[in-house]
Amino acid sequence: MNIGLRGSTPLLVIRWLHLMSLGRFRMDGQPVKEGVDRSRSLISFILLILLILINDQTAVAESPDGARARARDLGIVIGRYQPGPRNAITDVAGVKVGHVTLVYGEGKLTPGKGPVRTGVTVIIPRDDVWHNKVPAGAFVLNGTGEMTGLAWVAESGFLEYPIGLTNTLNVPRVANGVMTWMIKQYPGIGITDDTLTPVVAECDDSRLNDSQGRHVSEDDVVAALDTASNGPVLEGAVGAGTGMVSYGFKGGIGTSSRRLSDQEGGYTVGVLVNANHGRRDELMVNGVPVGKWYDRDSQAAVSGSEGSIIVVIATDAPLDARQLGRLAKRAALGLARTGSTARHGSGDFMLAFSTGNTIPHYPETPTFPMTRMADTHLNPLFTATVEATEEAIVNALTMATTTIGRDDHRVDAISLSKLNALLSAHR
Repeated sequence: MNIGLRGSTPLLVIRWLHLMSLGRFRMDGQPVKEGVDRSRSLISFILLILLILINDQTAVAESPDGARARARDLGIVIGRYQPGPRNAITDVAGVKVGHVTLVYGEGKLTPGKGPVRTGVTVIIPRDDVWHNKVPAGAFVLNGTGEMTGLAWVAESGFLEYPIGLTNTLNVPRVANGVMTWMIKQYPGIGITDDTLTPVVAECDDSRLNDSQGRHVSEDDVVAALDTASNGPVLEGAVGAGTGMVSYGFKGGIGTSSRRLSDQEGGYTVGVLVNANHGRRDELMVNGVPVGKWYDRDSQAAVSGSEGSIIVVIATDAPLDARQLGRLAKRAALGLARTGSTARHGSGDFMLAFSTGNTIPHYPETPTFPMTRMADTHLNPLFTATVEATEEAIVNALTMATTTIGRDDHRVDAISLSKLNALLSAHR
């Protein structure tokens, strides 16, 4: 995880030590070229855990509204299903998430040099997904954006490599990073084995970031993949969400999960979003028109933005590609519950995969077994997807911290005290 020089002093020390342990510390904004010393992996892991444990404390210094909190910690209970133990996409067994966050420079924009407020987020569906592919399906609500590799997902009905999230102009470099990591894992790719077309999804962070600089490197992507874990997921202004703006507030990464009852199969649905969409006056939180009432005396500095959102859905329910496409469509309903109308300039991409089945890389026989849920039993999964998507977006907002980016553009985090007051008035 590469997080640059910003934040409280204790966290800065932890971040610095962690980057040093990876051989990836930046002094002048340029990546260190030496490879990762694997003998440092234990130190890196310990420091990463410390970073996760003290993540909330960074927001105290960075947000005028005090420590940030997730929706449920604020008493915002969305829907009827209970979340998994982490309330994150990693509640689906085998799923891993990794971030690299790049924050350095301030003041006037110098195209190609900074200031930098960007990063990359990766999602690994399962270990050895190349040989044990996961069924997958997608839905594009509005296509003003890009998620590469969807043609192959639609044609094959599966996903066979990690998913990358980043900013618009960094898509090719992130794709290169995924390919570099995959070739390292599977040296036969492109020689004795198949080639690959990575799935990389983008949102535009140029309001805060030197987008032309394309600062996310292949090394950053490899580092995110190498440090991806199945534990708690950092949210808000991290990874691909570092420079994102949602509903006129600071947005970014959010996640949530739902677990069905044993009678409904006991399956888990997990969602991760990169929220960079919506106008201030559209925002709804748990049915309350928060955006309309938040600040009637002034408009958000970025209230006219349209932006984009990426939604990734994971489940352990045994679904095929067609059913996962249906699941992906329901994520659009969760998005709508937060107020979005998928405006003309918005890119709204949803990708769903299932770890409940395995598609072999090169089947030895003409057929292989797969279990598939009956369509008539999908309703609980649909509901869980809607609820988890809605809550993931709210978590992105409540966990994000106020950010000052290029040309001193400032995007404030939503005030948690004001949010609580508005919600209490409508309860």
